[in-house]
Amino acid sequence: MATEPISSTLKARTFGQPVVTDPAALVFGRAPRPVRCGLGGLVLGGGQVYPELNFTLPPMLIEASTWPRVRDIYAEVIDGAVRRARDLALPGLVVEFEQLPPMTAEPALGAELTKLLKERLAQAHADFGLKAALRVTIVDLREELKPPPRRGGAAWTAMQQSLERSAAAGADILSIESTGGKEVHDAALTRADLPGIVFALGVLAPRDMAWLWDRFVEVATAHGIIAGGDSACGFENTAMQLAGQKMLPDVLAALVRAMSSVRSLVAFERGAVGPSKDCAYEGPVLKAIAGVPIAMEGRSATCAHLSPIGNVAAAMADLWSNESVPDVRLLSGPAPIASLESLAYDCRLMNAALARGSERELRDLHVAGDVPYSAQAVLLSPAATVALARAITEVSDPYTRTLAAGRSAMALLEQAERDGVYAVPARERKWFDKLRVALDNLPADAAALHAQIQPRYGELFNPREYDL
Repeated sequence: MATEPISSTLKARTFGQPVVTDPAALVFGRAPRPVRCGLGGLVLGGGQVYPELNFTLPPMLIEASTWPRVRDIYAEVIDGAVRRARDLALPGLVVEFEQLPPMTAEPALGAELTKLLKERLAQAHADFGLKAALRVTIVDLREELKPPPRRGGAAWTAMQQSLERSAAAGADILSIESTGGKEVHDAALTRADLPGIVFALGVLAPRDMAWLWDRFVEVATAHGIIAGGDSACGFENTAMQLAGQKMLPDVLAALVRAMSSVRSLVAFERGAVGPSKDCAYEGPVLKAIAGVPIAMEGRSATCAHLSPIGNVAAAMADLWSNESVPDVRLLSGPAPIASLESLAYDCRLMNAALARGSERELRDLHVAGDVPYSAQAVLLSPAATVALARAITEVSDPYTRTLAAGRSAMALLEQAERDGVYAVPARERKWFDKLRVALDNLPADAAALHAQIQPRYGELFNPREYDL
């Protein structure tokens, strides 16, 4: 694999085949197209795994009277984080500033905290040579009105200003968890209605992603920084959490996870270079197709949510994240600092394996620890990742790619069962068969699916916002 770091955005492209075609080449810490960014020439995907710390406020209001305290909290946490990074001799650190809605809605607030965090990281770099980068993730505010306006209005204006001001204030990486298509996906998911789910993921979401990421790449390029990546968190992780509560079958959550890869890939086709977002569990497929470094989260993100994929998520990670943790007090100290320590020790283990040439062995143990217990874990193995990547890139338009991802996922689960690696739970057997039939019965043409779902979901979205 090529290991020459890149520091500028790629031109728009359509991936006709995966960059990685051999599952053996998919490991943590190494990406075919590493990214250099931030302070000290931090290289992501170039041979080491780094922690990515994400922290947020304890429960409190954000308003003029509380703003001084908000600033103090962010300052205290980042100061504690860089001290702990020094004590643990971290070789590098990424901090994610995941803005809260008021911080994007009032762009000056997000920019002020971006500046504060970057100044503290720059001071740490000057004081003891910490290699560091700041990811800023703005909030997708476009869900406020129903049906959501996607390409204009006050919400988009605020988002655009927040993006610009955060870039100018010191962000090294720009990201978002965008929600195009979610207005239909949420309704379809609660019904376990596969046609509606596929329409949201394969028609609406990719169209919004293309429009949105053209603008992200434009801002990043203008400021000489990195357009990182998106996340299907609002789609696949919603499904994961509902499945975890036994409100939906795990096999449906696995299908949503596989099919979500297509909409997230659009960011890289439009010029993003990674690292992908931590809660984008579709990251391994993106790494295989586009060769980009990825952020992942798992067992050390239980402060944010539970999942059935805590080990396998680390198998191909280049950044290892805690997802997000509020600044509350634990016995050891502030929760964000405790989270950073957990991440640091996980990364030490992976980096030791890389240094000794035993990364594949550790990777495979991560995979073996989870695959027998969840359909979602089956689809995150290196072999399944490459199979999904091949299926997606064998066709070109997002809708047929989404169908291909879903059908490939079902075939991979069937093969895992035949191989004795995974057994579909008895309570989910009828769902497994039902979903296979539903996938086979979906129309080959996106326009035909649009006509099919229109009576059920037409009032939830505005076709003009998606160029339909």
